[in-house]
Amino acid sequence: MKKRSNNMLLFIFISTLVVMFVLIANVFFVSVMKVHLRSNTDLSLYADSANQVTEVLSASRGNIYDTNGVIIAQDVHTYDIICILDENRPAIAGTVAYVADPEYTASILSPILKMPEDRCLEFLKTEGQYQVELGTYGRNLSKETKELIESYDLPGITFRDSTERSYPLGVFASNLIGFAQSDETGLTVGKMGVELYLDNFLKGINGMRTYQADKNGFILPGMKEEVISPQNGANVYLTIDKDIQEALEQAFIQTNEIFDADRIWGSVMEVDTGKILAWGQSPSFDPNTLEIEEYNNYGAQLPYEPGSTMKTFVYAAAINEGVYDGTAQVYSGPYCFSSNGNDPYRVESGGYACIYNAGRKNYGWVDYDYGLIYSSNTITASVETELITPDIYLSYLNDFGFFKSVDTEGMREQNGVLNFTWPYDKLALCYGQGSTVTMLQMMQAYSAIFSDGTMKKPYFIEKIVDPYDPNNVLYQAETQITGTPITEETAKQVQQILYRVVNDDDGTAKHYRIPETEIIGKTGTTEVAVSGSYESGKTIVSLMSALPADDPKYMVYYCFEADYNPNAHYYTDPIKSILRKVAMLYGLSDNSVDVETTDEETTETYVPQEIKSYEMANVLNHSLDYAYAKIAEYGANVIVLGNGNNVIDQSPKAGQSITTNQKLFLLTDTNSFVMPDMTGWSRKDVTAFWDLTDLSFKIEGNGKVVSQNIPAGTTINKDDAIEVLLE
Repeated sequence: MKKRSNNMLLFIFISTLVVMFVLIANVFFVSVMKVHLRSNTDLSLYADSANQVTEVLSASRGNIYDTNGVIIAQDVHTYDIICILDENRPAIAGTVAYVADPEYTASILSPILKMPEDRCLEFLKTEGQYQVELGTYGRNLSKETKELIESYDLPGITFRDSTERSYPLGVFASNLIGFAQSDETGLTVGKMGVELYLDNFLKGINGMRTYQADKNGFILPGMKEEVISPQNGANVYLTIDKDIQEALEQAFIQTNEIFDADRIWGSVMEVDTGKILAWGQSPSFDPNTLEIEEYNNYGAQLPYEPGSTMKTFVYAAAINEGVYDGTAQVYSGPYCFSSNGNDPYRVESGGYACIYNAGRKNYGWVDYDYGLIYSSNTITASVETELITPDIYLSYLNDFGFFKSVDTEGMREQNGVLNFTWPYDKLALCYGQGSTVTMLQMMQAYSAIFSDGTMKKPYFIEKIVDPYDPNNVLYQAETQITGTPITEETAKQVQQILYRVVNDDDGTAKHYRIPETEIIGKTGTTEVAVSGSYESGKTIVSLMSALPADDPKYMVYYCFEADYNPNAHYYTDPIKSILRKVAMLYGLSDNSVDVETTDEETTETYVPQEIKSYEMANVLNHSLDYAYAKIAEYGANVIVLGNGNNVIDQSPKAGQSITTNQKLFLLTDTNSFVMPDMTGWSRKDVTAFWDLTDLSFKIEGNGKVVSQNIPAGTTINKDDAIEVLLE
């Protein structure tokens, strides 16, 4: 037993000596002889070079989406070209693995890469470098370009995987979205718009890889490799709706075809939230090609004289001050004025100068409401100087947010210029000349006009989301109320006048009516000042509108600058196309237009039924037979409520506008009547029914009625509560 133990100890001792000898020998051969024993690798190449290599592992840039999750901007897989110049690069026997013929290689690469041949040759003849890249010309190559270069079998040409920023929708709110591109280091960097503003969120954090390699880039076997993984950039969701934005971009093209416009800009926004659904301009650019004519974002960085769309705020101020009677008479002829030293006042003749209506029209003595309906400069000047004062008007403009920054996230702004020194400046301001504003300010201000008097800040960045956890929202936008410049009663009264601007036969916006639903709005036409003069022959034509008329949910603003055309507000198809798209997409249509099938092809071939507009007759206290005879020509969808023989109420009311296929309600009994089938009714239809019957109603959802709690054909009375669901 003792002899066995001694033998075991001797074995362990000898084994330990052998292991120590091997380790010492390995260290000797590695450090002195420069040979790695286990792999029999010649380490002289490693020892003779700075062999610690650090590589950047690029993070993927976050995507930018529209409100429905459609990709606006994304990284795509591309390739960077690498040119090996060292003739010692290992190669298969009989082959060449480096750029042996720079001249021939440059002659092939330069036309493919659209790179000057002498510049390409300069790279390929760089001395003392193992490999070179070809700058921005050789980065972010498509798979097709890579395969084309590979087809020439050029020695020494290889590729590295890379990424490129891609914008699959092309020209799409480009001056708002901006662009990102690779810099000289190969990193993708935001250069403009959202891409620049949110660059810190989008770009992520690059990782790193560190390892040992020889001077030719071969990794030493068995050596340690350290990797720090990259953190991808966050994803950004905008409020922009692809379908509405594309309708806006298409309208720009149509406007250019009709008017050869110098520039165009427009926006669509939710009235109650401030969410921008579309925002664009022309000229713009395709961020994939970057042929940029105009870097400024017109909507926030182009102050302009807005023209008659400013008249709305004069009326809002007078109504809110409690001094306005829309039926009072006012003279619409020339407004000649003098001054008390500060403010202008009207004189019968003489004075400093006179203001005229467009085309020097004189409508005689008319109601004050016609100042907006006819877009009369002289009547609006009377409102500003006789019902209120210029200072009161200016105080309201300040409350409406003009001439100062809106501070919308992600937008650089200009504030516009206020000219309010001389009497003529003060008068010109009431019809939108002499001072400048921005579209962003107009959208914010009109959000109060089209709602209950509360003003909302426009915004277009909805949320920023963790790329690894979609439930982790890093930023969430919220509606911001920026003031209450007028009361709800004032807002509703102004809306009633703006309804007549569109729907009266002599309203200036009558050519903007659409068959899907009624709208309200105000036109604008103003001369463009050049070097302090209005003799340029250019005008800015605009429409500020909202729909549906009875409960505005969406506002559409559109402007273009072009040579003066007296019929500019007659050729309205481009703007109407946007209004119709909004009405159909968001379920505001009074007619049965199937949005699901209204794709590009069917939109082009869709011919709507001829829509005519009429003034609703007064059929109150008349028999049903009399009512049917009076309304027969309208082509309306008549719904009789009750079993009576005489009409005791009607909707629309007498004097209001009614169009072909619109629902026309005749009430004959207030006690009980048969419940109609409301399937497919719009919210406007349900509201009209509700107002007429004074029943208890609960309306949920948006779009068209899909269900009702009381079946059609059921007899209902005042005690019944009706619930309808819209989708």
